[in-house]
Amino acid sequence: MPSFDITSEADMVALKNAIDVAGRLIDNRYDFKGTSAKVELQEKEKSITLYGDSDFQLDQIKEILFPAMEKKEAESTKRLDIGDVQKVSGNKVKQVLKIKNGIESELAKKIVKLIKDSKVKVQASIQGEEVRVTGAKRDLLQETIALVRKSITDFPLKYGNFRD
Repeated sequence: MPSFDITSEADMVALKNAIDVAGRLIDNRYDFKGTSAKVELQEKEKSITLYGDSDFQLDQIKEILFPAMEKKEAESTKRLDIGDVQKVSGNKVKQVLKIKNGIESELAKKIVKLIKDSKVKVQASIQGEEVRVTGAKRDLLQETIALVRKSITDFPLKYGNFRD
């Protein structure tokens, strides 16, 4: 029976590349000279930390970082969980952006309900942080992919592990 998985995994290589590009742009900008403006990626914690002198400067850094991320991996900024701005020593500030990997249970339930309500003759089941869809024919699976792509636009999903 043909099947495929709906997952959501961040491309860490593309993300690291985008952060390097943003870091170089920040270093070269005249209005950031002599400030604490920088971007760091913590791969183990799966988070990005922005450092700056003020909230305004953090917003400027985001305006550099987000387009660089989108250029490397489409919809990658939708996967970020933006934390609160924190005061660091003196007048410096930092902000942590968490990178969400996998499909959360709420979204997984929403996807399964969407597929079941569509009356397409496929079965969807939640398996950890992914959703497995099985059907009798490949056409039904492609129809399901089109349905989910059209309906779920607020979180980046990937369709893979296709088995015939």
